[in-house]
Amino acid sequence: MAASSAVDFRTRLQDWLPKLVLAPSFAVTLLFVYGFILFTIFLSFTGSKMLPRFTWVGFENYEKLWALPAWHTAIVNIAIFASLYIVICTAIGLMLAIFLDQKIRGEGMLRPIYLYPMALSFIVTGTAWKWFLDPGIGLQHVMRQWGWESFTFTWIKDSDMAIYTIVLAAVWQTSGFVMAMFLAGLRGIDNEILKAAQIDGASNWQLYRRIVIPLLRPAFLSAFVILSHLAIKSYDLVVALTGGGPGRATEMPATFMYSYTFTRNQMGIGASSAVIMLMTIAAIMVPYLYAELKEKK
Repeated sequence: MAASSAVDFRTRLQDWLPKLVLAPSFAVTLLFVYGFILFTIFLSFTGSKMLPRFTWVGFENYEKLWALPAWHTAIVNIAIFASLYIVICTAIGLMLAIFLDQKIRGEGMLRPIYLYPMALSFIVTGTAWKWFLDPGIGLQHVMRQWGWESFTFTWIKDSDMAIYTIVLAAVWQTSGFVMAMFLAGLRGIDNEILKAAQIDGASNWQLYRRIVIPLLRPAFLSAFVILSHLAIKSYDLVVALTGGGPGRATEMPATFMYSYTFTRNQMGIGASSAVIMLMTIAAIMVPYLYAELKEKK
């Protein structure tokens, strides 16, 4: 009887031990991630300024937010940045993946070279590209030293072109990661399907257009979700590269949220902008997760 009780206790302990080990991290995540998300949503309906205040003002902060020209500028900028970033990253990633899928020599060397930028933080990337694009010390300066006196490249100082410098830096950093996703998808396609199509006389263009690219639909969807998420929450790259300038030329929702929450003492408006960003990300993520769960069932 005693031996049976000891076995039952050990069995229960083995069942509960993983839960006990994970409980502290689960509790911390619950509090500091989801708890603060709920707190931010609550603050967006209060009259909080420099510090949280619990005076309920309803949708007043949202009305003020959408009346601000700076928020409209941030929305336009994120639309330009996100659309170019997603399209260019996807195109370059797909082309690099197709190139590496040809079983070329040196693939083992090229693959980490393409992936290396993703190992850097966005702060490092932004700082490096800021130096590279600075007319005084970067590309323009070097080209003029080499004798091309008329060469001009001042996008980072131009309020109309500065947003495209962020696109350049972001694409450089992320396209290798997208390439890895597509390459994994290409390597997962059954060769028998491709061989059958070639026997039927399909050209390489028809092979990729009618068979390979449609089979990469899950990789396209995953790339879109990840790139959309990175674009919406882009903050550190913008701060390091342009600081939101010149003026407000590269203001993004994330930089707007930080500015109004911590430097302009408008915490309620900052929280409302954060909630809108959260809703945008959720609108992308929730259908994706639902589709994934539906496929598994």
